[in-house]
Amino acid sequence: MMVVPNPVEPETALDTEGRQLLYDLVSTPSVSGDEEAAAAVLVEFFEDHGREAYTDEVGNVHAPGDDSLLLTSHVDTVPGDVPVDIADGDEELGVEGPVLWGRGSVDATGPLAAMAVAAVETGVSFVGVVGEETDSRGARHLVETRDAPEAVINGEPSGWDAVTLGYRGLISGTYVATSESGHTSRPDANAVQHAMHWWQRVEGAFDYYDYGAVFEQVTAKPVAVDGGLSTDGLSMETTMDVQFRVPPSLTPEDVRERADAELEAGTVHWNDPIPPVMGDPRDPVATALRGGIRRAGGDPRLLRKTGTADVNIFAGEWDVPMATYGPGDSSLDHAPDERLPLAEFDRTVEVLTDAGRRLRDRTDD
Repeated sequence: MMVVPNPVEPETALDTEGRQLLYDLVSTPSVSGDEEAAAAVLVEFFEDHGREAYTDEVGNVHAPGDDSLLLTSHVDTVPGDVPVDIADGDEELGVEGPVLWGRGSVDATGPLAAMAVAAVETGVSFVGVVGEETDSRGARHLVETRDAPEAVINGEPSGWDAVTLGYRGLISGTYVATSESGHTSRPDANAVQHAMHWWQRVEGAFDYYDYGAVFEQVTAKPVAVDGGLSTDGLSMETTMDVQFRVPPSLTPEDVRERADAELEAGTVHWNDPIPPVMGDPRDPVATALRGGIRRAGGDPRLLRKTGTADVNIFAGEWDVPMATYGPGDSSLDHAPDERLPLAEFDRTVEVLTDAGRRLRDRTDD
């Protein structure tokens, strides 16, 4: 467990209702699949401000409002015991003032709390979705059951002065192979070798796409392997869970077909794909966020991320302007020293409120 340096009393740092909401949410465990308590904190916050709020059948938190903009981030976090505390400054991050430590402070409770505050300030719609860290069940349910808003800002850590426009897609699956059992002195390949040989061919096949920045590449990763004799001792069985990150230049179907082409034994059971997304820096959402950052004293940056987020699902179903934004250093995602400077949180609320008002009040020419 990490030891928080230079701790200070929360009462001295939690001097706004936004900071208090952030602290309350980070202090409430919300690992994927167990988001109910954190959802209740959000519902209470909106109701205390005169807004309707409720959870749907999968656990998403809805606070309906002006649908010219939907602010949305995820309620869930990954597991991990990061002590919830407030430190006085952070030399490593190069910041002065209070810094909140705790699981989710960066990914993505910081963005979630900032969006809740901005939604109250502007009257726009808000949804906190569940399950982003596992199967994105909340985002998938949302696009199936809700009409598209006019614009979307998705909450993930980008740093208060940056806007994320691109994410790679994802396709995952499970390779399965079987072979007859036999003495290891026999030269025939067994199921474990079939899996190993297929994966070697797959990695070689995707070396073709290694032509620059990681964002432009296919990243192929095995994430779990299980193999050996069957319980009856009559066969060898192997399963391998695999994931492929997909750049915008390809589709998940392109990647799946290329991987399947390397099969000589066994099969792959593929999961539902998530397409890559690359937004337009000149669309209304990116423009509003960049303007808000400038008015808050920043020099806006545009980012592309090598992972995948719920915005991929939203972009795949809703043809509206959207971008991803939120406080925090994304290198601290899922880390044992996850933490967020509260001044950065405040600036994010300022930017989201500014952008939200401009998107709410804009008129089509």
